[in-house]
Amino acid sequence: MSDAKGKLRRRLRQTFTIARRDFTATVFTPIFLLFLFAPVIMGSFGAIGGLGAASVSAGSAEKERLVAIAPPHEAEALIAADRQLRPLFPGELAPPALEVRAPNGDPAPQARAALNTPGVDVVAVMSGPLDAPRILFGQSRRAARYLAAISEQAMRIAAVGPLPPSRPVFTRTAREAPTLSGRNTAAFAAVFGIFFLTLFLSGQVVGTMAEERNNKVIEVLAAAVPLESVFLGKLLGMFGVAVLFVGFWGVVVSQIGMLLPASADLAGMAPAVGFGTFVLLFAGYFTTAYLLLGSVFLGVGAQASTMREIQMLSLPITILQVAMFGLASAAASDPDSRLATIAEVFPLSSPFAMAGRAANSPELWAHIVALAWQMLWVAIFISVGARLFRRGVLQSGSPASAWKKLFRRGGKTGGSIPY
Repeated sequence: MSDAKGKLRRRLRQTFTIARRDFTATVFTPIFLLFLFAPVIMGSFGAIGGLGAASVSAGSAEKERLVAIAPPHEAEALIAADRQLRPLFPGELAPPALEVRAPNGDPAPQARAALNTPGVDVVAVMSGPLDAPRILFGQSRRAARYLAAISEQAMRIAAVGPLPPSRPVFTRTAREAPTLSGRNTAAFAAVFGIFFLTLFLSGQVVGTMAEERNNKVIEVLAAAVPLESVFLGKLLGMFGVAVLFVGFWGVVVSQIGMLLPASADLAGMAPAVGFGTFVLLFAGYFTTAYLLLGSVFLGVGAQASTMREIQMLSLPITILQVAMFGLASAAASDPDSRLATIAEVFPLSSPFAMAGRAANSPELWAHIVALAWQMLWVAIFISVGARLFRRGVLQSGSPASAWKKLFRRGGKTGGSIPY
C-alpha cells in the first residue's frame, strides 16, 4: 500500500515538474506577450474593417429613396401615414426616406423613370390610386410592402381626416422568471464561449513535442519519466498558459462590464442553474473541453516530426472543433432531442453541449456525471496517445518514419522477389 502511494506521489511530482517546466518556458518569453495581446490586434483589424464597411453601408443607405407619385390631396395623407408608421422601424430597420412627386402625364412611364433616377438609389416607386396602388421595386420587397402599408394608412386618413394622437403610458416591469429565448441565448453564448476559447488556445498543444523530438529531449524524458506523466505534464502546462490568458482577459472584460449602463442587465438571460453555479460549470466545462481536445491534439501532434506535418494537421483540427461546435449548438437549441443526447454523450462535444444544458435545465446531477465521464476520456486519450508515441516513434528508429510505422501492415516481408 505504501509502495503504491509512493509511486503515485512520484508520478504526480514528475507530472507537475514537466508542467512547471513547459509553463515557464512558454510564459517567460517575449513572444507570449504577443500571444497575450493577440485579441487586441485581431480586434483592431476587425474594428478597422468594420468601420470601413459601416461607412460604405451608411453612405449607400443615405442615398436610398422611396418614391410615391400622387396628386397634392393624396400627398398630405401619404406624408402623414409615413410619419405614423416610420417610428415602428427603429435604427437599421427604418425604411428609406419617402419622396412624394406630383404626377406628370402617364404614371406608368413616370414610375419606371423614377426607378432609374440618377444620383439616388430609388428602391421602390408607387403610383396609381390609394385603394389600388401599383408598386415597382428592384430587389427590396420589404420597401415595397412598406409603400403598400402607408398607402392603406393614407387611405384611412383621407377618409376620416387626421385624428388626435393617442397618449399611451409605458411602464417597464422586470420579469421574475427568465424568458425561454433568454435561456436559449445564454445556452448558445456558453457553447460559443467555450468553442472560441478552445479554438484559440488548444491548437497550440499540437506542436509542443516537435522541438523536443528534434532535439532528442523526449528520449531523455522518456527514459526518466513515464510517457503518461510526460503527456499529462505537458497538457497541464499548456492548460496553465490558457488559464493565465483567460484570467487576464476575464479581469479586463469584467472591468469593462462595470462601465455598462444599469439598463444593460442580463436578467432575461439568467441560466436555469443560477449565475453563480453557471459560472462554476462554465469553468469546469472549459477545463474538460481543453483537456479533451488538448489530449487528442497532443497525441496526434506527437506523431508529427516536422513543422510541415504540424501545419497540415491544423485544418482537420479546426474542422473537428467547428463540427463539435455545430453539434453542440444544435443541441442547445433543442435540449430535449435525441441529437442533444448524442452531443452530451459524445466525449469531444460533451463539454459544449452540457454547458448549454446548464442554461436550459436546473438539474445538477447530470453535470456531475458528465464531468466524471469527460475526465475518464481525458485519461483514455492520454494513455492511448502515450502508447502510440511509444510504439510509433520511440521504437521507430527515426522520427520521420512514425506515421509510416503506425499505419503500415503488420508482419515482415519475406525475401526479395526476383524479376
